[in-house]
Amino acid sequence: ESQKKRKTLSALVNKIAHKINIPFTVGGGIKTEEDVSILLQNGADKISVNTAAFIDPSIIERFAKNFGSQCVVLAIDIKCEEDNNWYVYLNGGRTKTDKLVTDWAREAVDLGVGEILLTSMNHDGTKQGFALDITAQLAESLPVPIIASGGGGNAQHFYDAFTKGKADAALAASIFHYKELAIPDLKKYLHDKGLSIRL
Repeated sequence: ESQKKRKTLSALVNKIAHKINIPFTVGGGIKTEEDVSILLQNGADKISVNTAAFIDPSIIERFAKNFGSQCVVLAIDIKCEEDNNWYVYLNGGRTKTDKLVTDWAREAVDLGVGEILLTSMNHDGTKQGFALDITAQLAESLPVPIIASGGGGNAQHFYDAFTKGKADAALAASIFHYKELAIPDLKKYLHDKGLSIRL
């Protein structure tokens, strides 16, 4: 079954790689060096790990050693609880852990993660803006790029993510899928506001 899934995913990745000319990252169910190797051979530029790496952090070390840190993205789903601390959540944001995001992010970077995709469950789907404080905290304390995710609803939110949130990149889904905001328009807006961005 897992062999069949792997074949299907590698075929999809290969198809995407031949259709687009931008780097792309593949995540979901990646647990072994063989998984990573197949995805990279089929055109993925990076792989993303989340729950599997939390359960077995040695995955990060092995992947970084075999494929390079630049290839290993750690996706972290986080939620701010009543005690005003940000905690790591697993399984697509459904399972709470007792681990603070700052601790897990630092540990993962020490193990070899080259980039962090930070998704705030408090903000995801709200279109009310990104979690700027925690994004900035990680961006300022860690030596790897931070991607802000969760809450992007308009061009100003992205500007805030890059300036106040100190993010290196920002991710959104539905506003682009449903054409509420066009990527070329967003890029022009950010460029006109003085940010260095490729048009």
